Amino acid sequence: MFPALRLAALGLAGACAWLLAAAPAHAFTAFVTNERDNTVSVVDLDAMKTVATIPVGQRPRGIVLSKDGKQAYVCASDDDTIQVIDLASRKVVGSLPSGPDPETFALDRVNDILFVSNENDNMVTMIDVAKDTRLGEIPTGVEPEGMAISPDGKTIVNTSETTNMAHFIDFATRKVVANVLVDPRPRVAMFKHDGSELWVTSELAGTVSVIDPVKHVVKRKIQFQVQGLRADVVQAVGLRFTPDDKLAFVALGPSNRVAVVDATTYEVKKYLLVGQRVWQMAFTPDHKYLLTTNGLSNDISVIDVADLDVVKSIQVGRLPWGVVVAKQ
Repeated sequence: MFPALRLAALGLAGACAWLLAAAPAHAFTAFVTNERDNTVSVVDLDAMKTVATIPVGQRPRGIVLSKDGKQAYVCASDDDTIQVIDLASRKVVGSLPSGPDPETFALDRVNDILFVSNENDNMVTMIDVAKDTRLGEIPTGVEPEGMAISPDGKTIVNTSETTNMAHFIDFATRKVVANVLVDPRPRVAMFKHDGSELWVTSELAGTVSVIDPVKHVVKRKIQFQVQGLRADVVQAVGLRFTPDDKLAFVALGPSNRVAVVDATTYEVKKYLLVGQRVWQMAFTPDHKYLLTTNGLSNDISVIDVADLDVVKSIQVGRLPWGVVVAKQ
């Protein structure tokens, strides 16, 4: 081979090797429910832009990935059903039976059972996903909202917006075994990864109740104050823990802020300015980024978790509500 051609070949090979090394190990895609548009936005997180839109049922809100990560379940609240989206084809391929007005849910990934909060009939519906069968209903408080499953799978928790309680449900008996009073309009319930605490956000009070899940008592309340804003616009809604349980992120609704909380000392470390009326949140699978849905600015914000900094805003549909992130 002539020297010039040999150098060119080496240069091409080197460039290809560099490109392969620089390519991301995983491609992540976010799926965002748009409550007003009746759609799900598909967001390429490498390109940091919306690349597709999936038509779904009326008023989509809660969304969760299936056990194998190949599908997403979406609460089509005004259609009284849960729709199944195939993530590869990006199409609705089926539905699951649900009670009226499903809003949110939690998936028991061991037994593949969905626990669904049905806002209009004050029930939690249980669905066997594999068998596409409704297993029954569990009565709870008025306007059930948030759903959580303990790390050991033995306890289900539902929050009721009007009763202002966190209801502890025994998985084995499917019965409520404790009711814990929290601040007005509880939204999201979430266990720490080690199961030591359950945190419940309260929208109207703008607080988080930290609950001992064994004694069923509130052991601490976390309050938020954003300089220059009235207390009534600081509304605690979405909640996420880092995998090591050292930090918690709390979405504060119309304050347009996400609070970063030291989950050991319960002290607020920082407030991050995001889009308008921040609601739900989801980590990327590598936990590098945290995404927030911002209902009134019709976008999602991308938070760099290590730097605690907002690095991007991505337009989606109207009134984004829920979000999940899948490897694709």
